Amino acid sequence: MIKFTKMSCVQVAVIASLVISGCAEAKKKKPEPLPPPPPPAPKMVVVAWKPIPPEWAAPNTQVPPLLPDGLRQSVNRNISPSQTTWNLRSGYNVAALNCLDPKHAEILVNYRTFLKTHAKTLKAVNAKVDAEWRAKYGAGFIKVREKYMTEVYNHFAIPPTLPAFCDAALVMSREAKLIKSADLNNFAARSLPNLEIVFDDFFKRFDQYRLDMAAWETKWGKDAVPGSTVLATPTNSTM
Repeated sequence: MIKFTKMSCVQVAVIASLVISGCAEAKKKKPEPLPPPPPPAPKMVVVAWKPIPPEWAAPNTQVPPLLPDGLRQSVNRNISPSQTTWNLRSGYNVAALNCLDPKHAEILVNYRTFLKTHAKTLKAVNAKVDAEWRAKYGAGFIKVREKYMTEVYNHFAIPPTLPAFCDAALVMSREAKLIKSADLNNFAARSLPNLEIVFDDFFKRFDQYRLDMAAWETKWGKDAVPGSTVLATPTNSTM
């Protein structure tokens, strides 16, 4: 038989106080926090391939500036009617010597016919051009004119433009067969710009290539290796 010992009121109060205090402490005690999750693995991205120059041109190709009228600076612009005709003949000559693909074989044949048909007119045009250069530069005009004509030939012979230039020259050569000598200057005035479009288009696309290349370098860095894997950054992230 269990005997209960009598406790004073003070003892009961003390015990009750201890019980309440213990419950309060139990309530205050919080569970241990969970450890933080491991940091995410670094995101890697593949370096994109670099932009390619149009027609695989050299990356350091020099591009003539645009003029205030929006056209490209060129040896074939802002020149006299006689110089226009002579430059067309020069471009025709470049095409006859350099357009060697079988589909362009007609150019050489047509060029020979052109020289024969318009021999007297072309001689007069050349004399007129000489007179214009002499009037502008005096007795030493020949050296200046020869330098300019070298630039004309080099312009028509820019390697990356050759396929498109030959196509345009072939069309021009076929049209030239129908031209009378008296209309040669007018023919040149409307035909030389058609050849020049080839170069305008190439330079425009090269300007865009330079913009694309600058954007690539900003995104990946100048020393990045295309196809390699690098750490993602706010700049090169594809997200």
